[in-house]
Amino acid sequence: MYAQHFGLSQDPFSIAPDPRYLFMSERHREALAHLLYGVSGRGTSGGTGGGFVLLTGDIGTGKTTICRCFLEQIPTGCHVAYIFNPKLSVIELLRSICEEFRVALAPEATKPATAKDYIDALNLFLLRSHAAGHSSVLIIDEAQNLAPEVLEQLRLLTNLETNERKLLQIVLIGQPELREMLERPELEQLAQRVIARFHLGALSKGESTQYIRHRLAVAGHRGALPFDRPALQLIQRLTRGVPRRINLLCGRALLGAWANGLQRVDRKVVDKAALEVFGAKSTRATNARWRTIAVALGVVVVLAGAALAAVLLRAPEPKAQLALVAPAPAPRAPAPAPAALALPEARPVEELDAMLEQLPTDIHAAWHELATIWKLSVNDDDPCQGATAQQLLCYRNSTLTVPLLRQLGRPGILTLQQGKAAPVYAVLVGVGAQTATLQVGKSLHRVRLVALGRLWRGDFATYWRAPPYYAGELRDGSSGPAIEGLARQLDRLDGTTAVVEGAVRPVLDAALKARVRAFQRAQGLKADGQPGPMTLMQLDAATGATEPRLQTDLP
Repeated sequence: MYAQHFGLSQDPFSIAPDPRYLFMSERHREALAHLLYGVSGRGTSGGTGGGFVLLTGDIGTGKTTICRCFLEQIPTGCHVAYIFNPKLSVIELLRSICEEFRVALAPEATKPATAKDYIDALNLFLLRSHAAGHSSVLIIDEAQNLAPEVLEQLRLLTNLETNERKLLQIVLIGQPELREMLERPELEQLAQRVIARFHLGALSKGESTQYIRHRLAVAGHRGALPFDRPALQLIQRLTRGVPRRINLLCGRALLGAWANGLQRVDRKVVDKAALEVFGAKSTRATNARWRTIAVALGVVVVLAGAALAAVLLRAPEPKAQLALVAPAPAPRAPAPAPAALALPEARPVEELDAMLEQLPTDIHAAWHELATIWKLSVNDDDPCQGATAQQLLCYRNSTLTVPLLRQLGRPGILTLQQGKAAPVYAVLVGVGAQTATLQVGKSLHRVRLVALGRLWRGDFATYWRAPPYYAGELRDGSSGPAIEGLARQLDRLDGTTAVVEGAVRPVLDAALKARVRAFQRAQGLKADGQPGPMTLMQLDAATGATEPRLQTDLP
């Protein structure tokens, strides 16, 4: 109802686990890495060798959405069974696993199937898959609901093995009580087989604001956030950084603002929305906690003030000093909206393997194709050299993921390779929930993300607009226009005014690097404090730079 009022193409705060809306904070990126670790390299002698991978997190922190993104990136030759309702008996679980792996039992006309029948059939399937060079992964969501006897049966399934390695990898995803379950003495043997574990926590204050900004941008919003700063602070306090609670509260707050004809959400709207979403009891409890903290801080301030007064009474009167007051910054004009690629109506999904022959084997051809999207004129020999003359640089990264592609939000070149064949290059112009859109010449082709993930190993290339006087990197202690621009962008995101006209020029020192690290964590980037190309591109995206953008509101 409020979408048109706020310039949105869809509901940005739906609680459905849509991977398009996944906000890759540093913790979410690490959680996804732990899941991928469980299935990576098992076809080689350096593989993980089976066992359990454990992902836990509080209700609403994004575990299921992480799992959906994980499923998008399952490598080639990996069979997956996904159990989302684990309140099953041992027999029911074994039957569900066989059904998910499409394992058929030997025909039995005289008696119902036993646990042994299912395990024998599953073992035969796993051995055949292993012989074909394939791996198998069992994912169980809401695993805190598993009965102890079912967990013990799962442990026994990891005994299915060859002389070299175990045949089944099991991923358990659940709430924090799953960790407590595995600490029981009777489950010690299972706990010892956990090869990787990660607990997904809530978002920090800065990440919560970035999360809201990210979801609104995916839903088509451009310009300033429709929440004022006090409203954002209250949202963080009431939701405690839990993504699902943020979605519920922000969605209801936008609806309330629309109903009252407001263009921005303020504290009053958030307060009313919280009563409707969480109820009076929840909001009173939260306010009581903060009142307790405020009282404690007040006591500390009073005691500190008394101590300071005692010191001042004994100290000589200080000489008058000149107070330096920074002038109020001039209001900034709203940033122009980034240019989203205009794609035609949804096309039918095509088989990626069938269109590989249409893709160029020379990356220069792909750079030329991408240049048309950026409206660049590049030379035939070296497209990157031609782009430099137009204040653009070429950038390549070999470790991107689908969620980071969505978050980066710009078209680029994907390197695809099928087996030992020569690589081909595809220009990516759109990423949806389950599909991607590739541009080949003047035509567009939609393919499944799962199919794309089997041929794409994370290699991504794109054009980007470097800051003025950027010389390949921004070194510690450096200053100048590039550092000033960096500080101003961070100011804009933080709502602060650290850069004041006429003041000392900012330097890439420990304080500025700490702000860069905070932004990197919020964006799911490596938090090293070094403003490299990925960080600068994400800053441009977050502050609304006018550059080509991926189409993301696709099915």
